[in-house]
Amino acid sequence: MNNKHIVIIAGEASGDAHAGRMIAELKQLDPTIRVRGIGGDNMRAAGAEIDVDFSELAVMGLIEVLKRYRQIKKIFNEMVARLKSDPPDLLVLVDYPGFNLKLAKQAKKLGIPVLYYISPKVWAWRAGRVKKIKQVVDKMAVLFPFEVPIYEQAGVAVNCVGHPLVDAVKRTLSLEQAKIQFELDPERRVIGLFPGSRRSEVETLLPIMIKAAEQLSQQHTKLEFVMPLAQGLDKTIVEPLLTQSNVPVKLISGDFYQLTSACDAIIAASGTVTLEIALLAVPHFITYRVAPVSYSILSRFILIPYVGLCNIVTGKVLIKELLQDDVTAERLAKEIAALLNDPKSKEKAETIRQQVLSALGPSGGAKNAAQQIIDML
Repeated sequence: MNNKHIVIIAGEASGDAHAGRMIAELKQLDPTIRVRGIGGDNMRAAGAEIDVDFSELAVMGLIEVLKRYRQIKKIFNEMVARLKSDPPDLLVLVDYPGFNLKLAKQAKKLGIPVLYYISPKVWAWRAGRVKKIKQVVDKMAVLFPFEVPIYEQAGVAVNCVGHPLVDAVKRTLSLEQAKIQFELDPERRVIGLFPGSRRSEVETLLPIMIKAAEQLSQQHTKLEFVMPLAQGLDKTIVEPLLTQSNVPVKLISGDFYQLTSACDAIIAASGTVTLEIALLAVPHFITYRVAPVSYSILSRFILIPYVGLCNIVTGKVLIKELLQDDVTAERLAKEIAALLNDPKSKEKAETIRQQVLSALGPSGGAKNAAQQIIDML
């Protein structure tokens, strides 16, 4: 097992977080394994050598991807060249299917085994990808129990390792304690503006969230607004948007779970973050918006009625979703006000947490994924 070498590709913030947890567990199982690839601070902290920072790849939507196609293609070619010049014993791909499945095809040609951790959302759209996965991926390590039969029926080797957030997301501070930690007024209601981790998401959603915050501050005098600075997101992208606001928004990096715990209610862009918010039992709703052309094309292929992970894993609408034309300042302000005015909103959030936990499957997700790597090596 000594001197084994693996490459991990995580093209966005949530993938970097999942990969970081997995690498930390992997180093416990075998500290001699060399890990390198595409990722960010979480992978670095766990001991990986980062060839390319994921912030250079993080983009969402067809039109948005096309605008940065040359840069993404350049990075892809660089990674293929690295696989050829210094072939790893295993290539581990973390979500990010548009990039990763193409890289898996190249790895297959080079005879490099491929483990895919965190399945592309074949149950949501582009179900035909399962056939492609069968051709280029040696094993799938999936998060959700309902994903296993999809791959088994297609003849793909698969294990459900469990969602790492089952273990990772724990509330350690009360609402009041968390507010004090961030020097927020315990007497004021704290609203979280969580516009996502990709530049394209933030530039689209944050201005609308800020306008909603301005409307809310006119209706409710005792409010404070906070925003987490997502890993891989440059502060210089966010600060010009915040300085245009007529209400102060406190930008906070690090301590994401504590900051979430300090919020009375949250507006959140669709993504893994909404699962984390639900597991911390914070009242929130989900919002998302992409370029109209991107949405028009993508919506034709969507196989499920939801975008929020909590709603997907439980098969019902636990968290309200506002998409595309519904994403207006007036509507966001109205929904946050509804959460603030509902005396049972915290009680409902705790019920949602329990339902989501029961749907997520086994614990030990990161360690189980690391063991998959060991087994394949």
